[in-house]
Amino acid sequence: MKNIISTVSKAVIPSKSLEESKKRIAELAFNLVQKEIIKFPEVIGLEFGGSFAKGTWLAKDADIDIFIRFKKNTSDEKFGKISKKIGFNSLKKYSPYVRYSQHPYVEARIKNTKINVVPFYDVEIGEWKSAADRSTFHTKFMNKSLTSKMKNEVRILKTFLKLNGIYGAEIARQGFSGYVSEVLILHFGSFENVIKSISTIKENQVIGKTSKKFETSIVIIDPIDNNRNLAAAISDENIGKFILVCRAFKEKARVDFFKSKKSQISKEYWNNLLVIKFRYKARSSDIIWGQIKRVTSSLSIQLELGGFRVLRSKPHIDQQNEIYLFFFLESTRISPIYSKNGPEFFREDSSKSFISKNLQSSELMWIGNNKKIISLEKRRNTEAVDFMTEFLKKNLQIGIPKGLQADFKRGFKVSTGNKNLSKSIKEAASELISIDDILLYFN
Repeated sequence: MKNIISTVSKAVIPSKSLEESKKRIAELAFNLVQKEIIKFPEVIGLEFGGSFAKGTWLAKDADIDIFIRFKKNTSDEKFGKISKKIGFNSLKKYSPYVRYSQHPYVEARIKNTKINVVPFYDVEIGEWKSAADRSTFHTKFMNKSLTSKMKNEVRILKTFLKLNGIYGAEIARQGFSGYVSEVLILHFGSFENVIKSISTIKENQVIGKTSKKFETSIVIIDPIDNNRNLAAAISDENIGKFILVCRAFKEKARVDFFKSKKSQISKEYWNNLLVIKFRYKARSSDIIWGQIKRVTSSLSIQLELGGFRVLRSKPHIDQQNEIYLFFFLESTRISPIYSKNGPEFFREDSSKSFISKNLQSSELMWIGNNKKIISLEKRRNTEAVDFMTEFLKKNLQIGIPKGLQADFKRGFKVSTGNKNLSKSIKEAASELISIDDILLYFN
C-alpha cells in the first residue's frame, strides 16, 4: 500500500511552476476584487478561502475562492445585490456569470482557472447567517492544524474519492466534500490510516467529539462546531461506496484505484427504463435539485402503488434546462389483474364494508387461507408509460412538489428505453443498469 501511495502522491502534488502560475492568477483576481470592494461601506474585508487558501488543492482541479466579508448587520437583499455587483464589475473581462448556493455568487474563468467570488457575514462561531460563514473559520483552523505532509495526504484522499465517483458536496452528488477530506486526514493522521479505519467502521460510529446524538450511518463532526454532523450531507449510497472501496484497497492496493473507470452496462435492461422528461424554469441549484429528488421519490411510490416495482431511480439535469427522471423497473408491463387483501372475516363491520364496497367492481371475491376476504381486481393500466402519463395529467397536486407543478403543466414526455436519448443523457441513465464500479474491485 505504501508504494502505491508514494507513486500517487507524485502525481497529485502540484509542481512548483504550477503553484507559481496559480498564485499569479489568484493575485490578479484578488486585486481586481479589492479595487471594487472599497466602493461599498457594507464590505469590510477580503480573503482567500477553500482548498487554494489551505494548500490542499489538486493539480488538475484548482478553483480559487475569494471571500468578501460583509458587516453582520447588512440586509439579506444588499448582501446578494452588492456581492453580485462586485463580482461582475471586478471580473468583467472574463465573462462572469452567477452561480447559486444558499446565496448567489459570481464565477468566472481566468486561464482555465475557475474564480469564485463568495460573500459571507462577519460573525462569531455559532452565529451563522449564511452557509459561507463557516468557510473562513474552516480555512484558519485547517491552516493551523494540518502539517505540510497532511495537506498532501488530503490531496491523495481527494483524488481517491474523485476517481471512485464519490467526491463533491453539491446536492446533485451528495458525496464527500473537500472539507470532509481534510477532517478525515486530520482525525486519522494519513491517507493509509483513513483507509484502514473506514474499512472497519461501525454503523453510527462517531468521528470527532460531540455530546449530541445523530441518526446517520456514520457521524463526522465539524471540528469548529461540535453540534454539526458533516455526514448528514452525504448519501448512504456514497458512504457505502466509500466503506467498500476502502476495504477493497486495504485488501489489495493497486494503482487502478486511482484511475478513471468505464462502467459495465447491462444493455439488455434498457427497455426496463422509464423516462420522464420536462423543462424547468431556471433557479438555484440547491432548490431545483431538492425538488427533483423529492419528485423522484414520490413518483417511485406511485409506480409501486400502481403495481410497477421500482428497482432503482435517479434524476438528471442537462445543460438545456431539461430534467430527466429515470426509473429502472422490474418490468414496464404488468399483469392486468391483481389481488387485494381485505380484513379478516372475524371483523364484522370491516368485512361487511369491504364486501359491499368492492363486490360490484371485483372480478372475483373469496375467503383466503389467511382468514382474509380477497378481491380480484382489474388494473386500469398495464403499461408503465400509460400509467405514468395518466397519473401526471390527473394528479399533479398529489405526486409533484408545489415548486415543480408549473414546470410539469408546461409539458412533459414519458417514454421507455433509450431510442430518443442523446449520448450524454444515455450516459446519465446507464448508471441505473450498470454494475457499480466499486464492486468490481472484489473480483
